[in-house]
Amino acid sequence: MDFSISQDLQARLTELREFVDSRVLPLEPKLLAGGFAAVEADLETVRNEVRGHGWWAPNHPKEWGGQGWDLLSHALVLEVLGRTPLGLYSFGTQAPDAGNIELLHMHGTPEHKEQWLGRMVRGEIRSCFAMTEPHTAGSNPVMLETRALRDGDDYVISGRKWFATGADGAALCIVMAVTNPDAPPYQRASMILVPKNAPGLVHVRNISVMGHAGSGWISHAELEFQEVRVPVSSLLGPEGQGFVLAQHRLGPGRIHHCMRWLGASGRALDLMKARAQSRVLGPDSVLADKQLVQNHLAESAIELNAARLATLHAAWRIGHDGAKAARLEISLIKVQVAQTLQRIVDRAIQVHGALGVTDDTVLSFLYREERAARIYDGADEVHLASIAKQLLKPYSHSESDVTQPLRK
Repeated sequence: MDFSISQDLQARLTELREFVDSRVLPLEPKLLAGGFAAVEADLETVRNEVRGHGWWAPNHPKEWGGQGWDLLSHALVLEVLGRTPLGLYSFGTQAPDAGNIELLHMHGTPEHKEQWLGRMVRGEIRSCFAMTEPHTAGSNPVMLETRALRDGDDYVISGRKWFATGADGAALCIVMAVTNPDAPPYQRASMILVPKNAPGLVHVRNISVMGHAGSGWISHAELEFQEVRVPVSSLLGPEGQGFVLAQHRLGPGRIHHCMRWLGASGRALDLMKARAQSRVLGPDSVLADKQLVQNHLAESAIELNAARLATLHAAWRIGHDGAKAARLEISLIKVQVAQTLQRIVDRAIQVHGALGVTDDTVLSFLYREERAARIYDGADEVHLASIAKQLLKPYSHSESDVTQPLRK
């Protein structure tokens, strides 16, 4: 394995880092004080500057207006953009649009692409993804209750979803619903494209997360589908293949998340270092002189370096062997990086003292928004079980020499 990158890519990353630090980070106080609505106009100015530089939509297909960068290059870009909660949106590569664009590009009909894909890649509209339900376990998605019943040339969708990120202001909702309840468990559900303004689609609320409901792209909505009627042509991919499409979306998507989390972890570590050096405790004494604080810094650097290498390895494996072959590596980093982020942000808050829990720094925002990293796209416990099964699989049909009974 060779993780070295070209001089051109390194120069690009340096340029992006300078742009993010000079143009995007200064917008964070507005975000922290007034939410997404307070900073949206400024972000549109930044997004136009990104377009002017030729950086827009780095991971999306060229034929639809993106840059077409490969997974590993895009992963390194996401690490830079992940230094601020506004980074990915500023460059048109934010979730859930990034995953939805991949779905439409791979599985959409020409009509789907003409209606939705181009406008999404260009950043003219946003989308959301509705799979999770309030009354069914996300760890067992075959229990979905939302139904899409065939009625002539239409589907009629009924059910309730929540944690549809960015649904507030979205133009399109990709809905996971059961289309054939009598089919085998993983062939019951399908993905269906539903305009957000479709009659019967009710935006119930933006869910309050640790006291903050958010707005616009930085929000998580509860949606109710009250016999929402859409044409059968709105089906994304074959009927009954919703879970297959979901796995296509989640494999590379987890690399995207992990690299973004690494960027956020690096930012938290930078803030921790700056605070440790600047916080005066007494004559000729600062926080950085304390061994416990030094331990926080060292442990964070060790964990961040290990998580980063593991993520780059997973991205490399996907690039060489495909997402299916890299299932173990993907599950490993989903747990490792999410936990690393939580620990580093927590230590940074601790080193900042009372300041750390205020909105005077970005740390409290990271904590409340990214604590969910250990839950969405598969909770830690689900991935740990998957990891264990994959590790034990080679031993499931034969006993090793260690387990053979002693014979006389």
